[in-house]
Amino acid sequence: MTAIYKRELRSYFGGMIAYIVIALMLAFVGFVSAIFNFFGGIAFFEYVFAEGYVIMAMIIAISLLTMRSFADEKKEKTDQLLYSLPLKMSSIVMGKYLAMLTVYLIPMLIMCLYPLVLSLFGNINFLQTYSSVFAQILLGAALISIGMFLSSLTETQVIAAVMTIGTFLAVYFMPTIAATFFPETAKASFICFIFLIGVVALIVYALTKNLYAAFGTAIVLELANLLIYLFKADIYAGAFPDMLDKISLFNRFGEFVNGSFDLTAVIYYLSVIGVFVFLTVQSLEKKRYS
Repeated sequence: MTAIYKRELRSYFGGMIAYIVIALMLAFVGFVSAIFNFFGGIAFFEYVFAEGYVIMAMIIAISLLTMRSFADEKKEKTDQLLYSLPLKMSSIVMGKYLAMLTVYLIPMLIMCLYPLVLSLFGNINFLQTYSSVFAQILLGAALISIGMFLSSLTETQVIAAVMTIGTFLAVYFMPTIAATFFPETAKASFICFIFLIGVVALIVYALTKNLYAAFGTAIVLELANLLIYLFKADIYAGAFPDMLDKISLFNRFGEFVNGSFDLTAVIYYLSVIGVFVFLTVQSLEKKRYS
């Protein structure tokens, strides 16, 4: 894993990607901080992370960072070299993931200096501020794991970047869309869960290329969905919009900005990282033996 980590880190800093990612994040955070904190006189640096411009810059930066993680290996035909290494696929994936996380951590660590500078001009709640920085690091780590998984599904960096940006934007706007367009009736949630289960079945098929596994997953989940709706329909009222709100990566981050250290959010972010690292390993293992 260490060899893969060093190789990836050299490749990021050997080109322009790492410098673009670092510059993009620092430029937007610095610009918004100047407007909010210096010119606006707002003493809460954590609000900067919740600003839409910063979130969009973060989405673009992480998409640029992750798009080449595995898609580039396939394009350059070096993926076969990776498969031939005497390493577990999990070690290869973790080496790449930690290299991307290191690049992301560099601007985040530099941003840790901003509250210290701001404290020279006013009172700063360091506990709340650095809790938000910690949450921003976890949010970025979760997004990197998702982008890495999407990169493992395609052979083109551009497609990987488009898929990643599209997914991140969908996750970001998902709670708003759900609250605006999805009725809170039990029937509406039941129908939405039917389609969601279909998406899960497609993911299972994409990972396994096994129709029986995909159909089996769909049948079991759809049957459970139907039985719950028939016998406990009342719990479906508003269930789908509420679920989308609860699983939103960006909404969970908002709890830290509002001053509360949400331990369940920390566990959620770590779970997302674990799930998508695992899915990346499974995606590559399938191609390794196909």
